[in-house]
Amino acid sequence: MATLECHFCGTPVTVAEPIPRDGECESCGHDLRCCRNCRHWDPRYNNECTETMADPVEDKARRNFCEYFYFNRAPFRAAPGGKAREAEARAKLGKLFGEAPPTAKPADARDRLDALFRRKPDPESEGGSKE
Repeated sequence: MATLECHFCGTPVTVAEPIPRDGECESCGHDLRCCRNCRHWDPRYNNECTETMADPVEDKARRNFCEYFYFNRAPFRAAPGGKAREAEARAKLGKLFGEAPPTAKPADARDRLDALFRRKPDPESEGGSKE
Protein backbone atom coordinates (compact mmCIF):
# COMPACT_ATOMS: atom_id res chain seq x y z
CA MET A 1 0.00 0.00 0.00
CA ALA A 2 1.39 3.39 -0.98
CA THR A 3 1.94 5.98 1.73
CA LEU A 4 -0.39 8.95 1.37
CA GLU A 5 1.37 12.31 1.27
CA CYS A 6 0.04 15.84 1.66
CA HIS A 7 0.32 17.46 -1.77
CA PHE A 8 1.03 20.85 -0.19
CA CYS A 9 4.11 19.97 1.90
CA GLY A 10 4.92 16.29 1.23
CA THR A 11 4.42 15.09 4.81
CA PRO A 12 3.04 11.53 5.16
CA VAL A 13 -0.65 11.52 6.09
CA THR A 14 -1.45 9.72 9.33
CA VAL A 15 -5.25 10.00 8.96
CA ALA A 16 -6.84 6.70 7.94
CA GLU A 17 -9.01 6.45 4.87
CA PRO A 18 -11.68 7.42 4.13
CA ILE A 19 -10.29 10.90 4.71
CA PRO A 20 -12.80 12.89 6.80
CA ARG A 21 -13.97 16.21 5.42
CA ASP A 22 -12.38 18.10 8.32
CA GLY A 23 -9.04 16.25 8.12
CA GLU A 24 -5.99 18.51 8.16
CA CYS A 25 -2.29 17.91 7.55
CA GLU A 26 -0.43 17.73 10.85
CA SER A 27 2.55 19.56 9.37
CA CYS A 28 1.18 22.45 7.28
CA GLY A 29 -2.46 22.61 8.45
CA HIS A 30 -3.96 22.45 4.94
CA ASP A 31 -7.20 20.57 4.36
CA LEU A 32 -6.59 16.99 3.24
CA ARG A 33 -9.96 16.39 1.56
CA CYS A 34 -9.57 19.00 -1.15
CA CYS A 35 -9.09 19.02 -4.92
CA ARG A 36 -5.31 19.50 -4.67
CA ASN A 37 -5.01 16.13 -2.86
CA CYS A 38 -7.41 14.29 -5.20
CA ARG A 39 -6.32 11.95 -7.97
CA HIS A 40 -8.69 13.79 -10.35
CA TRP A 41 -7.02 17.20 -9.87
CA ASP A 42 -5.12 18.30 -12.96
CA PRO A 43 -4.55 22.01 -13.69
CA ARG A 44 -4.44 21.31 -17.43
CA TYR A 45 -8.16 20.39 -17.55
CA ASN A 46 -11.29 22.52 -17.56
CA ASN A 47 -12.17 23.26 -13.92
CA GLU A 48 -8.83 21.56 -13.08
CA CYS A 49 -10.59 18.20 -12.75
CA THR A 50 -10.44 15.04 -14.87
CA GLU A 51 -13.79 13.83 -13.49
CA THR A 52 -16.37 15.17 -15.96
CA MET A 53 -19.35 14.55 -13.65
CA ALA A 54 -17.93 16.49 -10.67
CA ASP A 55 -19.42 19.86 -9.78
CA PRO A 56 -17.04 22.81 -10.23
CA VAL A 57 -15.18 23.80 -7.06
CA GLU A 58 -14.09 27.41 -6.64
CA ASP A 59 -11.16 27.00 -4.21
CA LYS A 60 -9.14 23.86 -4.98
CA ALA A 61 -7.04 24.15 -1.80
CA ARG A 62 -9.97 24.05 0.67
CA ARG A 63 -12.23 21.25 1.82
CA ASN A 64 -15.35 20.59 -0.21
CA PHE A 65 -18.21 18.10 -0.64
CA CYS A 66 -17.07 16.45 -3.89
CA GLU A 67 -18.43 12.91 -4.13
CA TYR A 68 -15.61 11.83 -6.47
CA PHE A 69 -12.73 12.56 -4.05
CA TYR A 70 -10.07 9.85 -4.01
CA PHE A 71 -6.75 10.63 -2.33
CA ASN A 72 -3.91 10.88 -4.84
CA ARG A 73 -1.32 8.14 -4.36
CA ALA A 74 1.31 9.82 -6.54
CA PRO A 75 4.41 10.97 -4.67
CA PHE A 76 4.65 14.61 -3.65
CA ARG A 77 6.35 16.98 -6.08
CA ALA A 78 7.05 20.54 -5.04
CA ALA A 79 5.57 23.25 -7.23
CA PRO A 80 8.18 24.50 -9.71
CA GLY A 81 9.79 27.83 -8.96
CA GLY A 82 7.93 28.57 -5.70
CA LYS A 83 10.17 31.26 -4.15
CA ALA A 84 11.45 32.49 -7.50
CA ARG A 85 7.90 33.05 -8.75
CA GLU A 86 7.02 34.92 -5.55
CA ALA A 87 10.05 37.21 -5.84
CA GLU A 88 9.32 37.84 -9.51
CA ALA A 89 5.67 38.68 -8.79
CA ARG A 90 6.63 41.07 -5.98
CA ALA A 91 9.17 42.80 -8.23
CA LYS A 92 6.54 43.24 -10.97
CA LEU A 93 4.06 44.70 -8.46
CA GLY A 94 6.68 47.08 -7.14
CA LYS A 95 7.52 48.20 -10.67
CA LEU A 96 3.83 48.63 -11.49
CA PHE A 97 3.22 50.86 -8.48
CA GLY A 98 6.58 52.62 -8.63
CA GLU A 99 7.89 51.20 -5.38
CA ALA A 100 11.31 49.85 -4.58
CA PRO A 101 11.40 46.24 -3.40
CA PRO A 102 11.02 46.02 0.39
CA THR A 103 14.34 45.82 2.20
CA ALA A 104 13.09 46.41 5.75
CA LYS A 105 13.61 43.77 8.35
CA PRO A 106 10.66 42.66 10.52
CA ALA A 107 12.08 44.58 13.50
CA ASP A 108 12.24 47.77 11.40
CA ALA A 109 8.63 47.31 10.37
CA ARG A 110 7.59 46.89 14.02
CA ASP A 111 9.47 50.06 15.00
CA ARG A 112 7.75 52.02 12.22
CA LEU A 113 4.36 50.66 13.29
CA ASP A 114 4.99 51.63 16.92
CA ALA A 115 6.11 55.10 15.84
CA LEU A 116 3.00 55.52 13.72
CA PHE A 117 0.61 54.88 16.61
CA ARG A 118 2.66 56.49 19.37
CA ARG A 119 0.88 59.52 20.82
CA LYS A 120 2.70 62.79 20.72
CA PRO A 121 2.91 64.54 24.07
CA ASP A 122 0.25 67.13 24.69
CA PRO A 123 1.95 70.49 25.40
CA GLU A 124 -0.82 71.55 27.79
CA SER A 125 -0.54 68.41 29.93
CA GLU A 126 3.26 68.71 30.24
CA GLY A 127 3.26 72.18 31.73
CA GLY A 128 1.09 71.26 34.68
CA SER A 129 -2.49 72.37 35.18
CA LYS A 130 -4.57 74.49 32.86
CA GLU A 131 -5.83 77.73 34.26
